[in-house]
Amino acid sequence: MKQQAQAGDIVLLFQDESEALTHPYLAHAWAKRGADLRVEAPGQARKVAMIGALDFAAGTLIVETSRSKRSSDFIALLTRLEEIYGPRPGRPVKAVVIVIDNGPIHTSKASRAALANRPWLSVEWLPKYTPELNDIEHAWRDLKQHFLAHQTFHDIDALDQAIHAAVINLNTERQSKMCANLQIAA
Repeated sequence: MKQQAQAGDIVLLFQDESEALTHPYLAHAWAKRGADLRVEAPGQARKVAMIGALDFAAGTLIVETSRSKRSSDFIALLTRLEEIYGPRPGRPVKAVVIVIDNGPIHTSKASRAALANRPWLSVEWLPKYTPELNDIEHAWRDLKQHFLAHQTFHDIDALDQAIHAAVINLNTERQSKMCANLQIAA
């Protein structure tokens, strides 16, 4: 399917959830030997759930944020995906495949009904406990290590805004690398 997506025959989406904390995610950092590396993190950590899909060929990450990871949040992402990839007059018809795991928010009655109501969307189910097969995991890692690391957010709204800004920056960075590679190949 990855080869088909690269060739432009299908749209291949990898979907999963993650979360970000108001307290800092500590990525790799340098410190003097014996020094205690600290980042101020007052109060109790709060989290924002990120429900997303990675367009494999385009390299773009699409993210919806929520205070929880529920079926309704997954359905909200499906609605957004329908706006982007669903059938529309004048839009070329291309098969869309979404790769998802067997998590409870994907297998609930409401989620299965939402998937069934989107005949333009084919589902490939991953085996349980196989994050190594889901390419979106790399995007989550990049987002946290390079765009959200070493920052403390004063509240959930600031974190939510930072997540959306980080997704835009991540997508911009990935697009510029892809365009640079195309120029080299030409």
